[in-house]
Amino acid sequence: MERREGAGRLYVVGTPIGNLGDITPRAAQAFRAADAVCCEDTRVTTKLLAHLEISRPLVRCDENVMAARAPQLVDRLLAGETLAFASDAGMPGVSDPGQVLVDAARSAGVDVEVVPGPSACVTALVASGIPCEHFFFEGFLPRRPGERERRLRELAGVPGALLFYESPHRVEATLEAIARVFPAREAALCRELTKLHEEVLRDAAPALLERVRERGEMRGEMVVVVAPPAPGELPGAAFAAPSAEDAAAALERDIACGLAEGESAGALAKRLAQKYSRRKREVYALVLEAQEQDGEA
Repeated sequence: MERREGAGRLYVVGTPIGNLGDITPRAAQAFRAADAVCCEDTRVTTKLLAHLEISRPLVRCDENVMAARAPQLVDRLLAGETLAFASDAGMPGVSDPGQVLVDAARSAGVDVEVVPGPSACVTALVASGIPCEHFFFEGFLPRRPGERERRLRELAGVPGALLFYESPHRVEATLEAIARVFPAREAALCRELTKLHEEVLRDAAPALLERVRERGEMRGEMVVVVAPPAPGELPGAAFAAPSAEDAAAALERDIACGLAEGESAGALAKRLAQKYSRRKREVYALVLEAQEQDGEA
């Protein structure tokens, strides 16, 4: 889209993942230039702005309200306002709702300026020491055990390291699934990155699972890194791209299977959008269409 005359600007601002010393002068400048700051959690962003001695109106834009709020924010941008968007930590748009706003702003012809900052997944990959010539960022795995293991098996053919975000209360279950699917691979658990109690645990996947079990409850934000497949582990055609027709049929089958298993429309759309490299809203529309057809049947 061509730039709309008179439109404002959207700043997409990377913020520290733990250590406030990682905030950049350019990030602070973007917040000062903004008429309002859009954020996932106003409490988190209030603390960050207070650290920078900046006061701006805040607009909550978490994943529950972003789809409904994005058109309103685009209207403000088209009216000439300057807005900044910040996630709770790290780079917006990476496993958070920022991508929706960026997409809407660009589609409307609004200038979008990204202010780079820390990223937990890249920081963990480097800290793990696992080979990272190629890597695949998955984000959060499905919550249900069967869906989680199925997704890991789908990723088995990726010719690179795998990165996952995880919460403390689910990390043991995730490591159990990784140990079952990738028993011969190394894995690393990186937690509290850039903070006082930063820690990286690395071992063969089954051994890492036992170490975590012995430690008991662990706190903090976590990233799990799984090593790439060994040379003989990767099937020759495992990562070959299917034809458009095959991919469409496979997506339709996966939607039907997910709905039959009771997976929510939102979770199903997110998982399959990642699997098929499609926009989440496009897949979500297909899921809703499949639900309507099931209801009519």
